[in-house]
Amino acid sequence: MIPIRYNIGSLWVRRTGTLMAVFGIGLTVSIVVTMMALVQGLESTFVDTGDELNLIVIRQGGLNEVNSFFLRDLFPTIRFLPGVAKGADGEPLAVGENVVVINHTRLTGESSNIIVRGTSDLGFLLRPEVKMIEGRRLVPGLREINVSRSLSRRFRDLALGDSIHFARSDWKVVGIFDSGGTAYDSEIWASYDEVCQDWDRPSYSSVLLRAENAQAAAAIRKKIADDQRINLQAIPQRKYYADQTSSSVGIKALGYFIAIVMGIGASFAAMNMMYGAVMARSKEVGTLRAIGFRRRHILSSFMMESVLLGLAGGLLGCLMALPINGISTGTANFMTFSEILFNFRITPGILLNALLFASLVGALGGYLPARRAAHTRLIDVLRE
Repeated sequence: MIPIRYNIGSLWVRRTGTLMAVFGIGLTVSIVVTMMALVQGLESTFVDTGDELNLIVIRQGGLNEVNSFFLRDLFPTIRFLPGVAKGADGEPLAVGENVVVINHTRLTGESSNIIVRGTSDLGFLLRPEVKMIEGRRLVPGLREINVSRSLSRRFRDLALGDSIHFARSDWKVVGIFDSGGTAYDSEIWASYDEVCQDWDRPSYSSVLLRAENAQAAAAIRKKIADDQRINLQAIPQRKYYADQTSSSVGIKALGYFIAIVMGIGASFAAMNMMYGAVMARSKEVGTLRAIGFRRRHILSSFMMESVLLGLAGGLLGCLMALPINGISTGTANFMTFSEILFNFRITPGILLNALLFASLVGALGGYLPARRAAHTRLIDVLRE
């Protein structure tokens, strides 16, 4: 085999062309990593939300809490089902909630929809991932709200101490919470009774309950599904939010399309550089053939050179993309027609896939030039 140091030395001798090809591949890889980090952040926001033993009860046929509603007199039927866990006070761990959507203005001037969840102290208890980081919890009856940190940084009048007008009242922000990157970071929480009053909705959008164990959760789901009188369904909390990852389908498709288009462009850049290298090194190739190296050795050597070029571009692209890790952004959740906030997440798996992608770009760009070099005839070199 031809030593790898020969390929590294060749890339260094032609460093201007090498740097241009590396930068082109690096730019492509950085964009691909960005798109993958966006999709990963959006999907993990939904997938990481919820508890295995929590069930969300909504109207039969409803897709989510926003388009679900049922009468409050059904709540005792759900609350006292066998298998529902009980709290320290002996009361069932089940809370009825009302979910509405408001339109509010971002700090940048555009407007977007936000989910307002009418809940109670039990709603906080059943979601331990939601933690107050500033201020205090809302007090029912005083038109107070708690806002996620992500929303408070992105929308007007949602900082601690601010007042915001929606529905019929002015609401005061008395607390900021963080839910650890889950779907609740896109919500405003208010008192259930006050939400019902201001929107004239004396009903429930959903009931959140905790089962005693996995077997009890399955039994509760079956009991609710079989009871045709209440016309409700119980969905595991994790599954409920995981099903909303359909919001990322369009972004994922766009990311793959961009990766393919830019990958083809980067392959041509690598191919152009490698063709130039082959043309300039015809005598070297002839010499290699003369001293006994076979065509397969030359093919593999030039392919190795092209893959090294791709890997260098991949490393550069990963470094260029790393600063976006953790940056917060938002997009439309087409399941609830509201804005979902999430963070870009660059994982080791994404970086590994990016390097493999860069290697593939290098290999595709280098194959034809390497094949041409391998089929260079010694007689043609001597004639030159």
